[in-house]
Amino acid sequence: MHLDAQEFDADRPAVIERAQQAGVAQLVIPAVHSANFTAVRELAHQIPGAVYTLGIHPLYVQHATPQDLQTLAQALQTHRQDPKLAGVGEIGLDGFVAGADMALQTHYFHAQLKLAKQFDLPVIMHVRKAQDLILKGLRTFKPKAGIAHAFNGSQQQAEAFMGLNCCMGFGGTLTFKRSLQIRRLLCNIDPSFLVLETDAPDIAPHWIYKQRNEPAQLRRIAQVAANLLGISEDALARLSTSNAIRVLPALAEGT
Repeated sequence: MHLDAQEFDADRPAVIERAQQAGVAQLVIPAVHSANFTAVRELAHQIPGAVYTLGIHPLYVQHATPQDLQTLAQALQTHRQDPKLAGVGEIGLDGFVAGADMALQTHYFHAQLKLAKQFDLPVIMHVRKAQDLILKGLRTFKPKAGIAHAFNGSQQQAEAFMGLNCCMGFGGTLTFKRSLQIRRLLCNIDPSFLVLETDAPDIAPHWIYKQRNEPAQLRRIAQVAANLLGISEDALARLSTSNAIRVLPALAEGT
């Protein structure tokens, strides 16, 4: 599952305890810019079952410089043997935010895909209204595997991601009855490319709409997804965990 490092504030021990009580045993803590590379790495090493990724988020590239890419490359080199380093992320493209510089986003996305290929690491991707551009980058630079988190593309696009060994993340959005497209995708994709996530503290499920999301909500999200798929919650948990470990092998360290 996916957890933004900003979730960890003064309430961190309680957040972790609630997650553990809900049966959430593993966390993926992605960086969003070079300034929090150290923080996410240290957090992952403090929490059993947690792993981390390093990258520059598309909504932070306007504040990035070429030095940030050098810092990323140096961090990946320095920590390449760290068993808790799970990949490069969160990287990607965002075509939703008004005024976003897509050329600049693309430059940083491609540069980070190159690093993922260089260090033989999977990628965690932010994909919002940019599915085809993301797919173009993946086809060009060919990272080993990845996760398109909070996926909201078409069936055809989903099949293209699966063909590139990328899972799709499903979370709080699918709990809304009006999310018909996402619910159809959940039920129609190859189950071996499905992973559950929270994107905490964002993308809250409907029962805490507009409130802070957190990892403990994954249990109820899984219940909704299992009902939609017509399988047991335990079966879905095993499936999602197995898929996540396949594309992010570092997660196996926490099992």
